[in-house]
Amino acid sequence: MRLLVLGGTGFVGGATVAEAVRRGWSVTVFNRGLHGATPPGVHRLRGDRTVPGGLAALAGGEWDVVVDTWDGAPRAAGDAARALVAAVGHYVYVSSGSVYAEPVEPGSAEDAPVVDAAPDAADGDYPRNKAGAERAVRQVFGERALIARAGLILGPGEDIGRLPWWLTRIARGGEVLAPGPADLPLQYVDVRDLAAWLLDAGARRLGGTVNVVGRTGHATMGELLHACVAATDADARLRWTDPEPILAAGVVPWNDLPIWVPAGHEYRWLQERDVSRAYAAGLTCRPVAETVTDTWAWLRVVGTVPPRAGRPQRAPVGLDPAREAALLAAGTGEQVPSA
Repeated sequence: MRLLVLGGTGFVGGATVAEAVRRGWSVTVFNRGLHGATPPGVHRLRGDRTVPGGLAALAGGEWDVVVDTWDGAPRAAGDAARALVAAVGHYVYVSSGSVYAEPVEPGSAEDAPVVDAAPDAADGDYPRNKAGAERAVRQVFGERALIARAGLILGPGEDIGRLPWWLTRIARGGEVLAPGPADLPLQYVDVRDLAAWLLDAGARRLGGTVNVVGRTGHATMGELLHACVAATDADARLRWTDPEPILAAGVVPWNDLPIWVPAGHEYRWLQERDVSRAYAAGLTCRPVAETVTDTWAWLRVVGTVPPRAGRPQRAPVGLDPAREAALLAAGTGEQVPSA
């Protein structure tokens, strides 16, 4: 298979390139050449889709599948699609569950309403950029387009830092504020499982829109944090605390305590989307312990979460140590030994 990845050096793009190389595919990446590296044997084309003539390097190429992770202006996504319409057999656009229009009912499937977004918009926030880009790609490729709406993505290479924050915090040891309940179901996908699914689906020319994330309850908050303790081999003691005192202290789920969104919260739908279509199309997800262990091994090599290649930096995630200490000092929660 001949694969073109637009980007290819960031989190999802890099994992997709690595998986395609592992499969023995012929791989080309197109990017500005300013960030990251590519594996040996990968052909690199340089260009900037946001400037006039910036797609010229794609001229004359032919590929079976393109994977595009773009999250900028929808207009640029449409420009890339039009430049490739005669050169690519199938277009896989990696979108996001963030496109759904709030409020979102937990358990919603792909037919839930999305935010209003123009395919030719020159700018927008993240949800509208993704939603507009979806429309732009569909307008050009029609049934030859797959819109893969990812959810929470974890694993080696993560450039937001959610799982790395938990690993780093637990590696420091001592009492750790563990947001309960421990059996809270999580919904996420390992980036390597996402990449494998994107390539499988692209090779089969699967079209339409799919929520590509693991089933709710593939792991729990307790399983995730205990896996962090085991991976880091830290002297950490999890202090499981009910959501009420955490929320009352102004702690923000998902951001201050990454990954965690308690039951009943307005953003709980982020952990409860219908994914039956993805599993019917072959999605498989590895155990949480493997994701955690491999992320810790990668983090020890790189030392810190890498910057997001070619994209605006997000605000750091994670709870300030002083705020965590204050909550722990309040004496709430139950200490659970690491095991």
